[in-house]
Amino acid sequence: MSSPYTAYLTAAVQAARLAGAFLREHFYSIKLVDEALAHDIKLRLDKESQQLIAGHLLAAFPESSILGEEGNEGSEAAGYQWIVDPIDGTVNYFYGIPIFCVSIALQHRGELVLGCVYDPMQQECFTAVAGGQPLLNGRPISVSTRAQMREAVVFIGHGTHDGSGETGIRRFAHISKQVRKIRILGSAALTLCYIAAGRFDAYVESRICLWDFAAARVILEAAGGRLEFEPHGEDGIKGAIVAWNGLLPLHEALQLD
Repeated sequence: MSSPYTAYLTAAVQAARLAGAFLREHFYSIKLVDEALAHDIKLRLDKESQQLIAGHLLAAFPESSILGEEGNEGSEAAGYQWIVDPIDGTVNYFYGIPIFCVSIALQHRGELVLGCVYDPMQQECFTAVAGGQPLLNGRPISVSTRAQMREAVVFIGHGTHDGSGETGIRRFAHISKQVRKIRILGSAALTLCYIAAGRFDAYVESRICLWDFAAARVILEAAGGRLEFEPHGEDGIKGAIVAWNGLLPLHEALQLD
């Protein structure tokens, strides 16, 4: 079934695969660090990967703009805005852990309309147009049918530097007693896509940025899942998310004593 965003999705997949091939090529190389933070790392390859993505997308759609983790390009008034995370899972990538991805979403007049998340090491490409059929390498995916916490595999972020550490650790311990397993991948976009594909069941994080989850949100919601975002601040870029397969009693499970 055709969509007005088909050409945009094609360009997003091309850009994600282009950047993914670049990152895979450099995966075993020595990586230059632009900035080392207490709990994060900024690599030269982050910027170079975003430049590849932005160059491809803006060449295909010069009227669009870029909102990216590594900076913005184009007019803020553009009707079409790409939301780009060139390496979601930078710390994993830096340490040689092959769990990271390229994440590209498109926003049209403030509404998320498509998402592409590409894992270059597993060569898995998750895609969706809002309201359409989500795909993994061209095959349909959907969330799990698990409806009980004791059956669930979940990602619970527990905070380190955002002022929520103590509460986050309590929440982590509280949920861990209720579920089958807790897994922490180190990539928000892949975690959400894993929920969309029925591999995981829920994800809770108190500190996340729009580019970390925008593309995967489209894919997750198209797959039948749910995501709630609570912005921190007026710009709407950072905040907290609760995401799940739409069946688990997640909010009840999160209530601390």
